[in-house]
Amino acid sequence: MGTLHTIDSKMEKSPLFTFTNPYLNYIGKGKIFEIVYIVSAILSLLLPFLILYAVIDNDYFYNAGVNYVFAFIFMWLIIVFACWIGSLLWWNRRKRVAEVASSEFVAIPIISDIIQTSGEWLGTMIGIIGGCGGLLATIFLGNDLDALFWAMGLEFMQFGMWTILIGPIVGFVIILLFRFLAELLRLFSSLVNNTKEIANNIKL
Repeated sequence: MGTLHTIDSKMEKSPLFTFTNPYLNYIGKGKIFEIVYIVSAILSLLLPFLILYAVIDNDYFYNAGVNYVFAFIFMWLIIVFACWIGSLLWWNRRKRVAEVASSEFVAIPIISDIIQTSGEWLGTMIGIIGGCGGLLATIFLGNDLDALFWAMGLEFMQFGMWTILIGPIVGFVIILLFRFLAELLRLFSSLVNNTKEIANNIKL
């Protein structure tokens, strides 16, 4: 038995068996979830350029008047601003992975945080683009601002001038709903942790 234990110890110290340790430690501590935050931050920065491509592809500028061009420019700048805030949100939240994964249960708290951050990102985007972007588009286009949202691939925001009010309201509701769902998951994880702790104390 001692010989087998010695052989096993030597094998565990062999480079053939230890080269995967950094990766195993990385995923074991939940740090692999940081990839979700980093990728989301990058995609948020790329979104304005995808919208720009959609506008060009939809021939928005074909025979477009000066007011349509200016409306798009200001709207696009608003989108860039909103996406920059969204990117910073994801980038800063990645630091919370180590904090929320401190308990025995790693996936549930982190997924809860991802759900909450997703809701905050989406709500912020809709609120800023709908409120600020809708206001600027209305100044230049009046009731025709829906054509601009359509060209940008934002058909779900086609409420005419009401977008100025509906955008922030819908954004706020989305943040609340996603926060509610995230806290339900955190509550479940907390109950499991507390139940296990109580059971261990009873055994002692």
